[in-house]
Amino acid sequence: MTVEAKICGLSTPETVDAAVEAGAGFVGFVTFPRSPRHVESLDVLKALGARVPRTVVRVGLFVDADDALIEVRLATGAIDMLQLHGAETAERVAALKARTGKPVIKAIKVAGPADVERGIEAYAGVADRLMFDAADGTLPGGNAKAFDWTFLSGRTVPRPWFLAGGLNPGNVAEAVRVTGARAVDVSSGVEATHGVKSVELIRAFLGAVKAL
Repeated sequence: MTVEAKICGLSTPETVDAAVEAGAGFVGFVTFPRSPRHVESLDVLKALGARVPRTVVRVGLFVDADDALIEVRLATGAIDMLQLHGAETAERVAALKARTGKPVIKAIKVAGPADVERGIEAYAGVADRLMFDAADGTLPGGNAKAFDWTFLSGRTVPRPWFLAGGLNPGNVAEAVRVTGARAVDVSSGVEATHGVKSVELIRAFLGAVKAL
């Protein structure tokens, strides 16, 4: 089974290169000042994005961002796809797609099985991809928290979707087995310390995904 992988929260040339070389299909750059993974400098964002080949999708993560902030980041040329990880409405998702011309991933926070249904109903008609992430945590994502994967067992989702939340090299195979996910997203699970990515863990995670 082929499973796509996204490494999110990258902020250094070394970790971007490691993700690309080890086979990530997506790399994520965070624009959210409260996150330890926030890429503040536009020059750094541009330089990181320039390291990524066209075969890999560059994702910009935003949390309830306004149009001006998103436009400034898109002007770097480092973002191919938007990831909306806040409380954005379906109307906001549709408006951003129309305004930017970029495809959108909408993250859905999951605390119980009803959240999966509500998220699908609200966003499947407008987002290009969905992402199911744990609702528990101090930040919108990257909290090393997993939700009950059985909430997604046997579930039909009418859009391509990512499984996120608490994944790491040791549990990603089981997570895929339980949920049937065809795409996975990791951030904290490939970090040596909070917010600091590990080249070795990135390689280990992508190796585990390739082995599925």
